[in-house]
Amino acid sequence: MRLPILCLFLLFNVNALAAAIAVDVGHGTRDSGAISARGRSEFEFNRDFAGVLADRLEAGGQQVRRVNFDGAIASLAARPEAAVGSDFFISIHHDSIGEAWLLPWTWEGVERTHTEAKRGYGIFVSAANPDLPTSLLCASTMGAMLRRAGFVPSDWHGRRHVAADARNGVWYYDNLVVLYRTTLPAVLFEAGVIKHKDEELELLDPARQARMADALATGLAACLQVKEIPAPD
Repeated sequence: MRLPILCLFLLFNVNALAAAIAVDVGHGTRDSGAISARGRSEFEFNRDFAGVLADRLEAGGQQVRRVNFDGAIASLAARPEAAVGSDFFISIHHDSIGEAWLLPWTWEGVERTHTEAKRGYGIFVSAANPDLPTSLLCASTMGAMLRRAGFVPSDWHGRRHVAADARNGVWYYDNLVVLYRTTLPAVLFEAGVIKHKDEELELLDPARQARMADALATGLAACLQVKEIPAPD
């Protein structure tokens, strides 16, 4: 029997045994990912927020394995391989949008593009993951904690992905290598849309980063603790 998501936070015990969590920085020096409305690479956004999350997890007593923080891992399959021995894998990304939804604008004298159509976070799981139940439980718990902290999930992903828990911003994305080429429960987290020029600035705000990291860390720690509680007969 699965414990209700709303009970997870109440059951979370900060004195529980530490979990080992692999935090992966999406993209890297060879493939920097999407480019923001103001010209900053997704990799830079990913690296900065992954660092905030890793620090918050460690401050909460979790063990953290940092994956690709230097951007040198070119192979997608090598990322989950670097996480072997951990209890959970989370890959940090920031979202963009298709060309059809981009608008022109000028920033600091440079012609760039932005969007007004899409913003908000998203959490992805793969049905091919070897521990889908834990992946789903943790994704929904993190999403619930994000919503509790005031963050809003994007419903844009419903155009292309099947909902796993749309209320909490969780979607299936089955062919993501980092989610299915692993022995661990895993999620890919899109913190927000860097092509949205207002949300881009919000994503750069240290206070907002800390609040988002706290919600993710709390949800993940609670989920991994509850997973170890035996279900009643």
